[in-house]
Amino acid sequence: MWVALFTVMVLQSLPPKLTIPFPGCLPMIVMIDEEVVELQRIMAEGLLFPVFQPIVDFRVRAILGYESLMRGPVDSALHWPDQLFGAAARHGLSQDLEHACRDASLRAFAAQRLAGRLFLNVTPGCLLDPRLMNGHTRALLNELGIAPNRIVLELTENQQITDMPGILEALHHYRGRGFQIAIDDLGEGFANLRMWSDLRPEFVKIDKHFVDGIADDRIKFHFVRAMQDLAEICNASLVAEGIERSEDFICIRDMGIACGQGYFIARPESHPLRQLSGPVMSALDQQSLSLSPMTGGPGKLPTARTLLKPIEAVPMNASNATVIARFEADPDLDVLPVVQGTQPVGMINRHSMIDRFARPFRKELFGRKSCELFMDQAPLIVDQHATIQELAMMLSMAPKHYLFDGFIVTGEGKYLGVGSSHDLMATITEMQLSAARYANPLTQLPGNVPINEHVDRMLSAANPFVAAYIDIDDFKPFNDTFGYRRGDDVIQTLARLLCEAADERMDFVGHIGGDDFFVIFRSADWEMRCWQVISSFAEAMGNMLGIDERLRGGYMAENRRGELSFQPLPTLSIGAVRIAAGECESHREVAAAASIAKKQAKKKAKQAANEPLGGSLFIERRRLGAGDAVASVGRTLN
Repeated sequence: MWVALFTVMVLQSLPPKLTIPFPGCLPMIVMIDEEVVELQRIMAEGLLFPVFQPIVDFRVRAILGYESLMRGPVDSALHWPDQLFGAAARHGLSQDLEHACRDASLRAFAAQRLAGRLFLNVTPGCLLDPRLMNGHTRALLNELGIAPNRIVLELTENQQITDMPGILEALHHYRGRGFQIAIDDLGEGFANLRMWSDLRPEFVKIDKHFVDGIADDRIKFHFVRAMQDLAEICNASLVAEGIERSEDFICIRDMGIACGQGYFIARPESHPLRQLSGPVMSALDQQSLSLSPMTGGPGKLPTARTLLKPIEAVPMNASNATVIARFEADPDLDVLPVVQGTQPVGMINRHSMIDRFARPFRKELFGRKSCELFMDQAPLIVDQHATIQELAMMLSMAPKHYLFDGFIVTGEGKYLGVGSSHDLMATITEMQLSAARYANPLTQLPGNVPINEHVDRMLSAANPFVAAYIDIDDFKPFNDTFGYRRGDDVIQTLARLLCEAADERMDFVGHIGGDDFFVIFRSADWEMRCWQVISSFAEAMGNMLGIDERLRGGYMAENRRGELSFQPLPTLSIGAVRIAAGECESHREVAAAASIAKKQAKKKAKQAANEPLGGSLFIERRRLGAGDAVASVGRTLN
């Protein structure tokens, strides 16, 4: 205020020729001055407050953690983050504001005892802030009782990195103390692609542009699929931002993206959801079926509930002495879950606890204090419906101590019991043995039993799919002429091409036997994948023989009557049939429909026998049992 008054007095004292030529400048000066005063008041009086938005982990059907988003006072012009951080940038107060935001976020997170990880937005320049580097934040975490491994530093791209070596050194410093790193808005620009390459973050957030409408947009689908491939190579977990529709939520989940965030899951709130809402749980219940052979009989896919042990949890206000007494009374008890009401909030490891209290005077100093002091505040919490494969993937990417502690199992957010990594490994081993028992010995692909089980599971879940029956035409003459070893090469080549063309997260490839294969497609572009296999197989067959045979499209060999005749190169016939929800009751009906479609494909191939064909695809477009209202389609590839 005084600065503004002084400015007015100075301007009034200037000669007429030196007055400001633009009358609007004075109000602008006053406005800027009021802005900086307001910003300083907000920081000095602690008026900043965070809102937290949950991030769901699809792999375990639970909340991974929360992103902290900052707000100014509701009645202030600097309430929204764009105005707040814009004002700080204009007045050189960005680092001061980030420091104040970080403190407010940590204190609110601790005060509400929120579970999981806390994602804190930081600019690259903030990483070099002495207040972060000198241990101030670590001291605050100790004061609040938050373990550093629960904090994810989320780097934003609104500030250009000018000192990459310094940033890399800073990240090495933070990682050494347990912090994890995330980068924001992947796909928004080339800079964050370079950040991903250089920084190797644990989490990468996909820009909401690629997430909004992904269920209906093939281009966005393939962009995100490419990001997922990169994430697997870099051992990073993707977080899809901006999920606002259930269709996009399910699509992202089925693609194998690790985590999601957006208004469909929950809006940012000062006191956020601690359990997933009904619509979100309903969307998660539309579970994508595992593609691996299972144990326990048809329709019984092992889940986290299969591994559950109903260990009685201890309340968070229980004393350390009580916990020690529980461990001493039960030598087989390796961990104790800690709950607040019905919600799990921590895990106590037997060996860690006893080791701490074996030191002198520990019982006297800490025996009566709350067990919260020594519990792991970020245990692995999974929903009872999480599959064995999802659990295995989660544990393989998690810190090593989870292998010893195991995981907490919940139902609708409430504590049910504890699962051990040992039991998980035993179940996986059993599943692998079962898969090997029913696998085709030549290709190691699932055989008849797992194919039938998978089809029945698809039907039970009312999931639409496409059943494709693949057969090699003119295979027997080739096998008789060149020997079974060359024939095996052809079959193994086809198995490899099918696996390459199929989406391993959505499609199921099985080997019925001999030169017959069966694929269950859920990929939207399944027809293109079929043509890809036909084309690749024709090319592979040409490469197996000499140039003369390749040019002629075949070879000379004895026919069934013992006469020397021209034999065409083996090609593929694929019969495909769409199976809608409720259209079939068992795998037998699906197999019969696919077999008929395959015969039609072979007919089409024979009718065009005088042309140098590379294969045939017949698509049954009629609804099963609906008569001939819609004609079927058969095509061949030249």
